[in-house]
Amino acid sequence: MSLHPRPIDPIPEATARIARQAFPKGNRYILLRDELGTIYADAEFASLFSVHGQSAISPWRLALICVMQFLEDLTDRQAADAVRSRIDWKYLLSLELGDPGFDFSVLCEFRNRIITG
Repeated sequence: MSLHPRPIDPIPEATARIARQAFPKGNRYILLRDELGTIYADAEFASLFSVHGQSAISPWRLALICVMQFLEDLTDRQAADAVRSRIDWKYLLSLELGDPGFDFSVLCEFRNRIITG
């Protein structure tokens, strides 16, 4: 996989609107995004990825997913399902509501890159 660092996408309008309706007082993930932004940037992970080949899922997203996975004690499969189904996760990750997510095996591969890098 390759990494082509790019700016972090803003929160899609529909995702922000629905998240605010669902969580009018916010929750830890909405507040995290509002107060601290995304915490990570793709450039921080550039050394772990090739510059050639198929683009990888943004490492800043995968890093945040790993943090949320740890906070909620989720398996890789459960974390991947949460990315597909949870509005608050989509908000933090700047994803469209209809984003299909990714295969759960991507998380293990990302952690292995972090460990070996």
